[in-house]
Parts: sequence; C-alpha cells; structure tokens
Amino acid sequence: MGLPPLSVLDRASVRRGREPAEALRETVEFAREIERLGYRRFWVAEHHGVPGVAGAAPTVLAAALGAATSTIRIGTGGVMLPNHRPLVVAEQFGTLASLHPGRVDMGLGRSVGFTGAVRAALGADKSDAARFGDDVRELLGYLDGAHRVHAVPAEGLHLPTFVLATGAGADIAAELGLSLVIAPLGHTDESGGHDRLAERVRRYRERFRPRREHRADPPGRWSEPYVVVSTAVAVADTRERARRLLLPEAWSLVRSRIDGAFPPLVAPEDIPEPDDRERRYLDDALRGQIHGTADDVAAELSTLSERAGADELLITMSTHDRADMLDSYTRLARLA
Repeated sequence: MGLPPLSVLDRASVRRGREPAEALRETVEFAREIERLGYRRFWVAEHHGVPGVAGAAPTVLAAALGAATSTIRIGTGGVMLPNHRPLVVAEQFGTLASLHPGRVDMGLGRSVGFTGAVRAALGADKSDAARFGDDVRELLGYLDGAHRVHAVPAEGLHLPTFVLATGAGADIAAELGLSLVIAPLGHTDESGGHDRLAERVRRYRERFRPRREHRADPPGRWSEPYVVVSTAVAVADTRERARRLLLPEAWSLVRSRIDGAFPPLVAPEDIPEPDDRERRYLDDALRGQIHGTADDVAAELSTLSERAGADELLITMSTHDRADMLDSYTRLARLA
C-alpha cells in the first residue's frame, strides 16, 4: 500500500540559547522548504505561556506563512476555540482566506491553558472546553450567514474545517460533517496494530453526517468523512540516528511533566542521563513515535495508514538541529 498525502504541523519550537523571534522566522523559512518538497499542508499550533514554543498566535503566523509561500495550503492545528469568541475566529480566518484564496484550512481544538495562571490570563477555565461543540456550531453559523451579526469577510467563504479528536472532538466532527484530526493512542503491538485509533476512526466514519442543507457546498463542511492521522516521524540513515532526532522534544515533554513548563529544545548530547522517573516519562513520550531508515518508516507508516484508514498523514516532528530536521522531512517526502 502506498502512503497517503503528507502534511506538516510545526509548533515554532524554540531552541536553547535562541530567541522566540528566531523560532518564528525559522518556521516561516521552513514552510518554504516544506512547500518545495511537495507536502500538502503546513499548519501551526496554539500554545500560551510555554517557554519552548513561540507559536502563540496561529492565525497571525499563518498570515506570514501565506505571504512567504504560493501553493501549499496553510492553516492551524489548531486554534483552541475555548480561548476565543467564535465571531473573532471566523473574522480572522475570513481575513486569511480572503488574502490567500483557496489555500486556508481552519483547524479547531478544545484545549485550554496548561496551567491555572495561563487559563486566568486567557479568561478561560477548564469547564469552557465543555462548550466546544456549541462554539464550533456558532463558528460555522458565521460562515453560513446564520447569525444576526455578520462575520465580515468570512461569511460565505469555503473554509475546510478540521476538528482535533480530543475529548468529544471525533463525535462533534462526525455530527457536523467536518474532517477529523487524530493521533495514535497507546502503544502499538508487534503487528503494527493501532486498535484504539482504528476504533475511534470507525466510529467517526459510521456517525459522519454530510452537511448540504440549502447549499451544494456549505462553507467548511465535507461531503464525506476525511481522516488526518497525526504522528511524529523521524527518518535518518540509521535507526539510532533517527531516534536521536526525537529526543529533544521528548525530553522537553519530560521536563514539562516534572517542572510544569515545556522548555526550549536542547541537543541530544546535552540531555542528562535520566533517573528512573525521567526514564519512565521519556519512554512514554517516545511510545508510538515512528523512526528509522526510509524503509523502516515506509513500512510503519503504511501499516498505520491502512489500519487507521488515513486519508492523510500530519507529521509533527521537531528537533534541536534544524538542518537535521529538514533532512528528515526531505527523506520522508521521497517516500510519498
């Protein structure tokens, strides 16, 4: 089985000793390289108050990506809707789609700030995530022109809409006729199975309700289920070198679980020998991530895609050395 189309999610990771502004500029330059390599989409994410991530304003960053590229689709993976009013999100994406017609994707998530202090600064609360479905419906209503307030310039624009599968996201995507973005859950068995992932995708496909209503092509909706599987992938000339590419981001995740803050990425050689607790967290962070030579990765991605019924793969890998990161994405692009 061949691989489905490949796309990229970039978090604008900060490297130790570098400034967040540099990370943002590097992300824009990276998007140019990803476009050259033939990837379908380049998405950015939303994180607030995170020392190791500069991507706090995804729609602003997406505007810079659109100006720096010409063909690749740009968007978010995603805007965290509980942090924003649906009208403002509709207006922002309407502006993006007006400036870069036919190239903008609207990816939506339900997460709120990682810490209580961040949530307070955002004026958000964990309970706000419970209204995610209603917020998505309100947002789509602005695209449809269904509200008394008109979302200029978003009203009537076709904005392919994607929902991250956290919480009830998969059921919301199915009910509203939207694309699903989902990551593997848990460890894979020796046959490469992803049973929990496959079950959630099956449920989404069975419950999917295409939205046609009064139009042949209502804004944001899909005529049939569409599944984007997100996973970290590292490709190198040896399996060990590929694994080293995954270590910096995994180590920052370990530190975030222990210290409550995701720090800038460090070089693999600067990661200290982990103690028992750190080792458990590191193993958890690396579990399910795909790495190896081109042949190794091609086989694993093919199995993942087939088991999950993936229509597209969204690759999320960052590492300390940007040249090594680009090399991995270059090797991966050749597989498709």
